[in-house]
Amino acid sequence: MAYATGMTLASRSLIPICSKTFLSPLRVASLLSFPEKSSSTTFFRRLQVHHLFSTSTTPLFSPVKCSTLEAEVQAVSRPNVVDILQERGLLESVTSENLRSACSDPNVAPLKVYCGFDQTAESLHLGNLLGIIVLSWFQRCGHQAVGLIGGATGRVGDPSGKSLERPELDANTLEKNIAGIKNIIVKILSGGNPSSSGSSYVIFNNYDWWKDMTMLDFLKNVGRFARVGPMMAKESVKKRLESEQGMSYTEFSYQLLQGYDFVHLFDKEGVNVQIGGSDQWGNITAGTDLIRKILQTEEASYGLTFPLLLKNDGTKFGKSEDGAIWLSPSMLSPYKFYQYFFSVPDVDVIRFLKTLTFLSLDEIKMVEDEMRKPGYVPNTAQMKLAEEVTRFVHGEDGLKEAIKATEALRPGADIKLDWNLIERIAEDIPTCSLPIDRVSGVSIVDVLVSAGLFESKSAARRTLKQGGVYMNNERVDDENKRVEEDDIVEGKGLVLSSGKKNKVVIRIS
Repeated sequence: MAYATGMTLASRSLIPICSKTFLSPLRVASLLSFPEKSSSTTFFRRLQVHHLFSTSTTPLFSPVKCSTLEAEVQAVSRPNVVDILQERGLLESVTSENLRSACSDPNVAPLKVYCGFDQTAESLHLGNLLGIIVLSWFQRCGHQAVGLIGGATGRVGDPSGKSLERPELDANTLEKNIAGIKNIIVKILSGGNPSSSGSSYVIFNNYDWWKDMTMLDFLKNVGRFARVGPMMAKESVKKRLESEQGMSYTEFSYQLLQGYDFVHLFDKEGVNVQIGGSDQWGNITAGTDLIRKILQTEEASYGLTFPLLLKNDGTKFGKSEDGAIWLSPSMLSPYKFYQYFFSVPDVDVIRFLKTLTFLSLDEIKMVEDEMRKPGYVPNTAQMKLAEEVTRFVHGEDGLKEAIKATEALRPGADIKLDWNLIERIAEDIPTCSLPIDRVSGVSIVDVLVSAGLFESKSAARRTLKQGGVYMNNERVDDENKRVEEDDIVEGKGLVLSSGKKNKVVIRIS
């Protein structure tokens, strides 16, 4: 399919609907001169699902990757993906319980399920990963996964959970972000083989159907079916209207843009399920409501939301001291990605094994039981979590790279360091450059201080005497040792460590 060109939306005649230049300055509050009653009945009843993990001992089915989805109705029963999501804590709400029966009924064709991703950055982040995981569960249960890139909606910005309007991105940045996000989705949903044939997943860009729609088209074909009262009652809208910044008409219209995406995909591509985080409930029901009103169809459309990714203390999971946990290896190395999950506290690890991996519940129960035993080796469960999530996102090669780097950075490891491996490690730990005459033939204590690993020679000597200093992963026991030419890996540098966490790569300048 065609992806967004560099042409700006504002260049279209009759004011294209996504023109932020025209719509953004308008404030919603100024357009409403009278209070709108929000007591009108809504078509949907929100079905809350308790976040209970399964206690069943029945083994989970073996994951199946569908290489093709036949147009005919499958005559075999499919695993019930809604039940699976509920068991694993991945189900928040559904627009209708009929989705539960439709997803496994052998007399109903496989579902087409989509999740949207706006191109606000060049990479998706950990907060987006749950959407891809839920898509993958549908995919593994015999349905088609649809990734929708918001080439149009991303230019507006979803106000859900935001206190300020998103900054506008230039055309080149948008193109770069779209390409980066598409590559990530394709890589994961294709199992690391983007060139493989089959139709278990498909990628669309909503710019393709928004780029030619004018403001008049939008108002006539979409706007007249939307009621202002229910739109104002959305939680994301109410919070923004109560804020000092208020809300632009551009952001206010976002729920209709996303809603019409569902209309288009339902009508033109046969997509009948939209999924999203719990904060997307209002946008999702806007879509199912518009399908009912615009298309006047008896065919069912469904919405499903999953809980946001939170730590045990209620704070968001997915941020580090350095910022977002990106899914692109060019923005966050597989090693750092692996380490983030390896450092998950014990109180969260079992829940994350259920939500972020495809291990069977029986396997996870075994890990949980092992954690309670006296001989349990600390961080064994975290290692399993880190391996499974890293493999899913970065593939087998990315996992191997992460494990090799982890081993290479472990003091006392048997791995012999070569310069290529040190170069990869240097992307994730502090580095410094020193001339050869300040390294070769110089006391190890002086080099430790020059590299910034210690503030004083006395502190370096004290740690060295305690056995906490390593050079190229080998412990240094002699405080009188001098760095020799053979200690410099391939004449290019070396790695010094103080304990398990404090490390520095020295490059010979």
